[in-house]
Amino acid sequence: MAEKLKIIPLGGLDEIGKNCTVLEYGKDMIVVDCGVGFPEEDMYGVDLVIPDFSYLVANQKKLRGMFITHGHEDHIGSIPYAMRDLNCPIHGTAMTNGLIKLKLEEHKLADKVKLITHKPGDVVKAGCFTVEFIHVNHSIPDAVAFAIRTPVGTVVFTGDFKIDPTSKDGMMDLARLGELGNQGVLALLADSTNVERQGYTPSENVVADSLDRQFRNCDQRIIVTTFASNMHRIQSILSTAQRYGRKVAVSGRSMENMLKVAQELGYLKVKQGTIVDLASIKSLPKNKIVIVSTGSQGENMSALYRMAFSTHKQVEIVAGDRIIISASAIPGNEKSISNIINELYRKGADVVYEKSEGLHVSGHACQEELKIVHGLVRPKFFIPVHGEQRHLQLHAKLAQSMGMNPRNIHIGEIGTVFELTGKTCKVNGTVPAGRVFVDGSGVGDVGSVVLRDRKHLAEDGMIVVCVNLSSEDGSVISGPDIITRGFIYVKESEDLMEELKQVAMEAIDRCQRKRVRDWSAIKSAIKNDISGYLFKTTKRNPMILPVIMEI
Repeated sequence: MAEKLKIIPLGGLDEIGKNCTVLEYGKDMIVVDCGVGFPEEDMYGVDLVIPDFSYLVANQKKLRGMFITHGHEDHIGSIPYAMRDLNCPIHGTAMTNGLIKLKLEEHKLADKVKLITHKPGDVVKAGCFTVEFIHVNHSIPDAVAFAIRTPVGTVVFTGDFKIDPTSKDGMMDLARLGELGNQGVLALLADSTNVERQGYTPSENVVADSLDRQFRNCDQRIIVTTFASNMHRIQSILSTAQRYGRKVAVSGRSMENMLKVAQELGYLKVKQGTIVDLASIKSLPKNKIVIVSTGSQGENMSALYRMAFSTHKQVEIVAGDRIIISASAIPGNEKSISNIINELYRKGADVVYEKSEGLHVSGHACQEELKIVHGLVRPKFFIPVHGEQRHLQLHAKLAQSMGMNPRNIHIGEIGTVFELTGKTCKVNGTVPAGRVFVDGSGVGDVGSVVLRDRKHLAEDGMIVVCVNLSSEDGSVISGPDIITRGFIYVKESEDLMEELKQVAMEAIDRCQRKRVRDWSAIKSAIKNDISGYLFKTTKRNPMILPVIMEI
């Protein structure tokens, strides 16, 4: 039988972030993007969520390369973790590769991984695949879409995009998409992030005008926080600061790294002397200072958080400071951002944020822009990606409104194997896929069982029952002692502690009468009795850990 093209999403479906898609044909395989997801509220202690790379590791002899659409974390963040086990070249544009290089250096992998830099219009051969880089607009420079020619037809990946005719790096190359559509496109995989929004995504120039209004006639210190990777926004901040004669200082490691890469590659146009060291701002008048900071999502260790809660070593918020939050909240971060805004107000700062001013525009296409791309590409098959279930379903309906046959639209899950020929697209099984949790330096050692325990501890606390038993006859030598954490305040609940000791002692006595010498059986008896007693008396269900020492 003739080989079929396999398209396998390892991330980016039923979720925002963690974008990673495999294309496989015969003995060749490539990967498009390799991003991270961010932990949800109930993922206690988890720092990052990465794709399950076991399918790539098992097939790495086929792997011909990794192709990256742009330099955002949800598209490059997992690369260092993947490259611990994989060995293939990474293809990206200059800005994208500059940011990937920083990550690889941080993980001490820069010497192992080969980065190959391309520009829009370049065509790369990778096994049986030919990948063309196509310029698109996004909130970071050097973003591209891919047209991937395969033995059964052309597959177009839009990556993250919007259509911005006024973009400083030129409008998205719609003409090339139209040419591909005329030649025939087998499948389109398109960004679904903003499919719920009608109309068009506003231009970045809208934000530049809003920033100008905030800087004009302001005689106080200005602190602006935005996404570190949004170079167009940072360029607007720098240009506005220059216009009003202000010096710019940067706070936050990710922001410093991003500016370093962007300046080295020539993506930021800034007069010499405009950017100054943060330590030197104390000698400048307040109306001559702008601080560009991380923390637009309320992160606990970010520069803005530390400023708001008075733990920043160099910047202290004072009454009159104008704080501009030039970003919208990623779902789940609203409470953290609200806490920071409240604290800034408490300190007397003038806080301006997206809800009250036009200080942020999205980097993703709204419905009319998506329709334009669908109309130009005219694919035979459509697979919506980069979104939660509601985004994927709405994008499917949008494709139908453009005249696509519903049978040619396929919504999958991570791990779904789409098999394509020149005439058909079918789901044929799954591959190992899911979420791997990164906690500190540990990768994958926190699973669902550990998270369940952490959730239990966070919600109900813990009780440890310690008892020393004789190795000769199993009698109690000392204890039982009760230790609690996160359950109740012991000094105010001494009666309950004594009752728990008595319950534990009765459980041990019962085991002795039955001549039970199996420590695990005794632990189980203690746990069950205390658990039942506590639920009956307090309606609480803490984690109970019996500890038996044999002496």
